[in-house]
Amino acid sequence: MSSRIVLLFLLQLISLSYPHLLENTCEIEERLRFDCYPEPDATPELCNNRGCCWQPALNDLNTPYCFYGANSVGYTVCGKNDTDTGFVLDLCLKKGGPYGSNIASLKAEFQFETDDRLHVKIYDPTERRYEVPIPVPDVTSKALSPNYLVTYTNELFGFKVTRLSNNETIFDSSVGGFIFSDQFLQISSLLPSENIYGLGEHVLGLKLKTNWNMLTLFSRDIDTPEGGVNLYGVHPFYINTEKSGWANGVFLKNSNAMDIILQPTPAITYRTIGGILDFYFFLGPTTNDVVSQYTDVVGRPTMPPFWSLGFHLCRWGYNSVDNTKKVRDRMAANYIPQDVQWNDIDYMDKYLDFTIGENFSGLSDFVGLLHEQGLHYVLMLDPAISNQQTGYPPYDIGVQKNIFVKNNKGENIIGEVWPGSTVFPDFFNPNVSSYWTDLISSFHKKISFDGLWIDMNEPSSFKDGSAQGCPQNSFENPPYTPAVIGDKLSQKTLCMSAQQHIGIHYNLHSLYGHSEANVTMNALQQILGRRSLVISRSTYAGTGSHAGHWLGDNHSTWKDLYSSIAGIINFNLFGIPLVGADICGFSGDTTEELCSRWMQLGAFYPFSRNHNDINSIDQDPAAFGQMLIVSSRNALNARYRLLPYLYTLFFEAHVNGTPVARALFSEFPQDINCIEIDKQFMWGNGLLISPVLEQGVTSINAYFPKGLWYNFNTGEKLVSSGQFVGLPASFETVNLHIQGGIIIPTQEPEVTTTKSRLNDFEVLVAFNKDNEAEGSLFVDDGETFIDVDMKNILFVEFTCSQKSGFHSIPLHNGYNPPNPKFSKLIVLGLSVQPLNVYVNGNSVPFEYDFKMQILEVTGMSLSITKENFITWDV
Repeated sequence: MSSRIVLLFLLQLISLSYPHLLENTCEIEERLRFDCYPEPDATPELCNNRGCCWQPALNDLNTPYCFYGANSVGYTVCGKNDTDTGFVLDLCLKKGGPYGSNIASLKAEFQFETDDRLHVKIYDPTERRYEVPIPVPDVTSKALSPNYLVTYTNELFGFKVTRLSNNETIFDSSVGGFIFSDQFLQISSLLPSENIYGLGEHVLGLKLKTNWNMLTLFSRDIDTPEGGVNLYGVHPFYINTEKSGWANGVFLKNSNAMDIILQPTPAITYRTIGGILDFYFFLGPTTNDVVSQYTDVVGRPTMPPFWSLGFHLCRWGYNSVDNTKKVRDRMAANYIPQDVQWNDIDYMDKYLDFTIGENFSGLSDFVGLLHEQGLHYVLMLDPAISNQQTGYPPYDIGVQKNIFVKNNKGENIIGEVWPGSTVFPDFFNPNVSSYWTDLISSFHKKISFDGLWIDMNEPSSFKDGSAQGCPQNSFENPPYTPAVIGDKLSQKTLCMSAQQHIGIHYNLHSLYGHSEANVTMNALQQILGRRSLVISRSTYAGTGSHAGHWLGDNHSTWKDLYSSIAGIINFNLFGIPLVGADICGFSGDTTEELCSRWMQLGAFYPFSRNHNDINSIDQDPAAFGQMLIVSSRNALNARYRLLPYLYTLFFEAHVNGTPVARALFSEFPQDINCIEIDKQFMWGNGLLISPVLEQGVTSINAYFPKGLWYNFNTGEKLVSSGQFVGLPASFETVNLHIQGGIIIPTQEPEVTTTKSRLNDFEVLVAFNKDNEAEGSLFVDDGETFIDVDMKNILFVEFTCSQKSGFHSIPLHNGYNPPNPKFSKLIVLGLSVQPLNVYVNGNSVPFEYDFKMQILEVTGMSLSITKENFITWDV
């Protein structure tokens, strides 16, 4: 007897043993099974006790044996009413889930907010539940021409969202088990394709696997970030690229601990342990459209100051201001660009916030020297405040203002961080803003820092829960615990029953870093009166409106060098474009080769910072030898040359919400080869970066989508049909290519942005197959707040064609740069040799390389603030 026949016989016995399962319609395709027993050690008996189906899988052994039947848990539709923004359904419980306290009646509100955005909110109408306290648009009327159709089933509620323009169903919750209990909410959906990106923060590569891949979201301090475990940030937002190449996005506005499961169907299941189901659907149709639509809800990215796009240098373990100065001096001696010097917690006295250690007594003078040299300074600030000091204002004032997080008895909850016993400011407390601002302001009078680095804000504590312990209740031990590290929610953080001003920590935990970033940026802007920089380790949806992010405590390995690219791209999808990894790695000793390659890649992180820990060797760009010095200097010079382009991309992100660093799949959605590429990335739609990611190689294979590409360093043209091309793995240059059809503004690099901003503007044109190109330039003073009406900025539009020549015109002309001179134009791919070149009607000398098809016009004395025409006879 074959094993398959034996298995079928056993299945018949199980069905006879549990005849009521036949009512549950268990004849479901394996690919459409949704797990009914996510806990370990499921058995037929335990499965039956939940009223679910049990059948061993015949094909994929990862497929759940215990699954929901076709007539399983859920709600029926028992009423409908139209609203000004759409309609609302009344849902009545048909059969609840196994986690207790099932909500008997729900409302499912469908709001047609814009033509490309649908808002679906499922909640308890009889008792108000926790909702994530981030600002979102308040819509009062229904979209006039929505590009989506919403349908639903009555008997066992589920809903579908279908894009009308191509009849693609982007979300279909008529599968799985829909559960809405007090501490367990679950909903599943079919997906249009397996091409899923986002759902962070994790270290899993770019395209997420759908082989029963579990992703856990719950802010957590971790010293080895990798895999699907919960990390520092929480971003329940994904982008799904469809087979057509179009894209959609889904955001679940929920901050409770959750598991998200991706299965091969393809399908997704959300399991969260609190709040409500508050979904936003974005119709795209491009990836950049989806990100723009998403940031329209959670908030556009903050506009960084220009200096923050320069190179940053830090380490934990300078140990003195003299050592910090030595590192800075050797950077200057080797003419390596640097704009920002940082210090980690070793500048503090006994790791106490708002103090200066004895070895850093000269810090104020050093910062003054940095400012004289045109550099800027950032220091570390942890949220945890020592409660063991005598006459320590951060604690004493906090007690007076009553702004610390409480335990369930109303006492200040006590944890343990770097200074020892600590308490934690509640950044949702209405008094915390003045408290935090006053402390930062007083400290700024001692050290004139230009930005702040906020760490340990998951919040992290070295003592699980609290020094007083945690109570035994359902918040500490919920009916279902997502697959968090350590299997305990309070591990390395506060008790879940801790009290904050607007609710319990159980709900608000993953918003701690987000709320601190908000209060910190507001404090800095109030104190400085200009744009500033906040870099936060913990983030949530919308944090990009206040801060940037670094990817945490990575390691000095080739693996982490490679994985950083996916992290950079993901956070750009999350609306936090100012992001980077610790260049050369945080933990462990790097090598000169690894650090050289990492400097080449890190020079093109949107946020570029070299940083490592106290136990590792020096790894600043001048720490080894000529290989690292040359590779760092050249890579950073290329970055600084491109800063006008990068700054323009950040302005576009600030205004439109579009990503700065982009995956190839988002720019070339019809090219299936781009779907999984995570070893290259782009700045905007114009610059392709192809780094070296492996040890000891002399060449790399880089993918070039179909079209014309030009080597940024040489101007050499590459015609691609959509293919991999061998490129040199030089230590002296980074493989950078401009896409045909794009115009990129540049400036000659200097050792600081303070100096490079004073150089002439230059424009690099790269023709596409139609001999056309376009681009733009944003300029302001680099730090003043941007007026809503754009009256204090300069925004220039560029167009160029082989037939009509080059044209630049200011669309907003409210800012006059210190040096507005536009002196050089380079046109790549000009296939006919000009006879004459005219600048605003006047004949000028020029150079043309017939073999390379490059036109170069230099020595011009144009103003970038004026309309300019550069034409040629052919």
